[in-house]
Amino acid sequence: MSITETGCHPCAAKEVYVNSVRVRENECKGCAICVSVCPKHCLHISDRLNTLGYAPVAFDQAEGCTACGLCFLSCPEPGALTVLTEEEVQ
Repeated sequence: MSITETGCHPCAAKEVYVNSVRVRENECKGCAICVSVCPKHCLHISDRLNTLGYAPVAFDQAEGCTACGLCFLSCPEPGALTVLTEEEVQ
């Protein structure tokens, strides 16, 4: 990366890029397999219920997701989890 005209490194800008996991709550049945395989402990079971009566998984961004994909690969529900790399957060 190059330094901008203002002399600031591009990483110093407001945009921050982070890895994340998108959980489709109504697809999740709360089996917690993804929770158990996450090496960074970024996932946990939510306190609330989805429309099917299950406590879905929730993503905790503060834990430092590496986007390894283990949660996605272990999930028995197709479409419940999507691993996103370098998603822009403002």
